[in-house]
Amino acid sequence: MMDLDDPDMKEIVIEFCDESDELLETMRDLLEEFEDDSSQSKLLEEFGQMVDRIMGAAETLGAEQVGHLCHMGKIIGYKSSQADQVSVQEVAGGVLLDLCDFLEVLLTDIRESKTSHSLNYNAFTKRLSWLADKLKHIDRSSCSFDEEKEKKEKSGGNKTTAELEKLIAEFASD
Repeated sequence: MMDLDDPDMKEIVIEFCDESDELLETMRDLLEEFEDDSSQSKLLEEFGQMVDRIMGAAETLGAEQVGHLCHMGKIIGYKSSQADQVSVQEVAGGVLLDLCDFLEVLLTDIRESKTSHSLNYNAFTKRLSWLADKLKHIDRSSCSFDEEKEKKEKSGGNKTTAELEKLIAEFASD
């Protein structure tokens, strides 16, 4: 894990923040497009794919909170794209927009080498928990579809729901 405050890493950290900001703008565009036409649930899956790109870079750099939020966004994006209730998908879209706001604050903090921020996790955590409950019946949480893997996951319970619930609990304790 890298030290985000290391002066030798500053250029890489700024590049990560800049690229993440560009992805965030595209992710917001996807969610706004979904808000305009909620029949386009594929946009939620596309969100999951884009947030996964930020997650990978964040984990490599050691930006744990960013990686954590992105991981939740990935699972929610994929699972909500498969939800059979449009109202749940619409709530997911709103939650994912909030997640983008949180990411923006965290990226600004990283860019400016701040360690404290004034984010209110309480209401957001409640919405995440409610949404996780509504999505718990959906097993697949990635864009790749492997029937054998899905059968194994189903036989062992819904691991992605447990993973999402664990991420939410950890997020609430930050």
